[in-house]
Amino acid sequence: MKRMLARITAVAAATLGLAGCGTDQPPVCDSLVAVQTTMHQIRYASVSENGLSLLKGHLQQLKIDVGVLLDDAAEQFAPEVDEVRAAADQVSTSVAKARETPDPAHLSEVRTTLGALRSSVTGLGEAMSGTC
Repeated sequence: MKRMLARITAVAAATLGLAGCGTDQPPVCDSLVAVQTTMHQIRYASVSENGLSLLKGHLQQLKIDVGVLLDDAAEQFAPEVDEVRAAADQVSTSVAKARETPDPAHLSEVRTTLGALRSSVTGLGEAMSGTC
């Protein structure tokens, strides 16, 4: 329940931050906010306090959120969507490797690929700035 309330609050706060254009935003704007919120949760998830299960849940949510964003943005922002899709695929691959061999090198790779995904989502957000 706390997690759901925190997510709703974060999404609401992020939406208010992006809502400068008014309330008649296309769905792609909400999809971007959802991805940004989940990326924020991943960045600040404390694995030492909560274990890997919390991070796993955030990564699963990120996969869903990215899928929705890519569907919503595919036509209008194709080049940026392709970059996000490639970065998301790299995250999936690095997470799979880290599951097989959870050593510092593979965990570092996950962190690196998440950084690349964050950068590509930022690029998409910048491209969408006139829309949202």
